[in-house]
Amino acid sequence: MSLLSSQHQCRRLYRQRPGRHRATTLSRCANIARVWALLLVFIAGLMPQSQAQAQAAERLTVFAAASLKVPLEEIAVEFELYSGIPVDLSFAGSSLLARQLRFGADADVFLSANIAWSEWAADQGLLAEAPPLHWLTNRLVLVAAANETTEFSLDKPEQLIEAVQERPLAMGLVDAVPAGIYGRAALVSQGLWDDMVPYVAQTDNVQAALALVSRGAARLGIVYATDARNTDSIRVIATFPETSHPPIVYTAAATAAGDVKTANEFLLFLQSPASQNILRQYGFGIGAE
Repeated sequence: MSLLSSQHQCRRLYRQRPGRHRATTLSRCANIARVWALLLVFIAGLMPQSQAQAQAAERLTVFAAASLKVPLEEIAVEFELYSGIPVDLSFAGSSLLARQLRFGADADVFLSANIAWSEWAADQGLLAEAPPLHWLTNRLVLVAAANETTEFSLDKPEQLIEAVQERPLAMGLVDAVPAGIYGRAALVSQGLWDDMVPYVAQTDNVQAALALVSRGAARLGIVYATDARNTDSIRVIATFPETSHPPIVYTAAATAAGDVKTANEFLLFLQSPASQNILRQYGFGIGAE
């Protein structure tokens, strides 16, 4: 089977399978792409050095905000099938990823959940010349475990304050992680921050905050609406008003030290109808939506 035929077969199977079976197909397609990548590496070893270097350059490393994990894994498989270029994904808080770039980590694309961190990276000379793409939007929500029977409301602040004294409120690091920055701003706007800050459990990223709530280690959590939507063990208590925090805007940019040509090809693919359909399915807004 050729690379092209395997790509077409994977794409066809992925799109035809029912939603509950797509994860298996996704894994198989990713494995096929990795096998082809290994074969290409082997072939590259038989080439003259200049040819091998050119082949090795066509592998993409993407640093992405943790909240993008589920849809981006699907998009990466689609991109591999479309382009034949393997994609390595690294997920963490945007602040940590930006600092890793500053200290020389190898990456071609930086997908941040916060404009400020992409601007910081640009000021440090870490991004390619083009300004970061304002790519996605999201909403901020207050959540509890799905089996939590108590009803909470932002209109009853005393109830929320009492709840977190029993078990903490989980949220991202309020001075670094975008979801934590947005969350603190929202609590300040609601007049809750001063009373709740002693009971806040800060985490390295939004996925870690979500896990604390899912396991019952935290009574409440502040996460993105997309994370809550895609987790059966969580229920949304309230959605914070958009005016209560800075706009949640995800940015996308090629890094200055990476393969800018391949990175820009990936950035264009992120804006394609196929990618946008995946992102909308997981609850993200596109551009200025």
